Amino acid sequence: MLGIVPIVEGKGEVEAVPVLLRRILIDMGIFNIKILRPFRVPRHQIVREGQMERAARQAVRSRGREVAALLVILDCDDDCPARLGPELHKRCRDAVPNIPVGVVLARREFESWFLGAKESLRGKRGIRNDAPNPENPEEIRGAKEHLERNMKQGVSYLPVDDQPALAAEMDLNMARRRCPSFDKLVREVQSLVSRMRKD
Repeated sequence: MLGIVPIVEGKGEVEAVPVLLRRILIDMGIFNIKILRPFRVPRHQIVREGQMERAARQAVRSRGREVAALLVILDCDDDCPARLGPELHKRCRDAVPNIPVGVVLARREFESWFLGAKESLRGKRGIRNDAPNPENPEEIRGAKEHLERNMKQGVSYLPVDDQPALAAEMDLNMARRRCPSFDKLVREVQSLVSRMRKD
């Protein structure tokens, strides 16, 4: 079965991104594409000259013959996504020209997507039932800390444990409506699937 290999930056994303991508594929009615084990590279490293290219080649090589597409998912932090996204995409595409490539930068942080779907996460993983919805979830600096402030007293946000669990529970359509970068993730998966089928 052909697969998509994600490149991610954090330990939590290694577990959460496959959950999220499988849910997106299921929503698309696609059951014959595998999400391969993500290849992890710290963000501060991958943006350096030559490192995106090295990571792309190594991710494809290490995951073997099943690799049919590559999807980079990183936090945007304070960088300009309109500049960094296309730059990383070009570098990645140049490194592995024979397979489709996608790049998605979570506006600010991966956790911003959880904030965008917070209504659907109330009562889950310690998130309070009265946790308010932020108006502009992708504009919040410190999304992890914001999420933790919405948890019951004594409960801490632990990315490695909480990211996969929240990714499994979040309302994908709500996140798409409220987080343009999450909508881009869904569209990027659709595009990769389309290009994989043509090759």
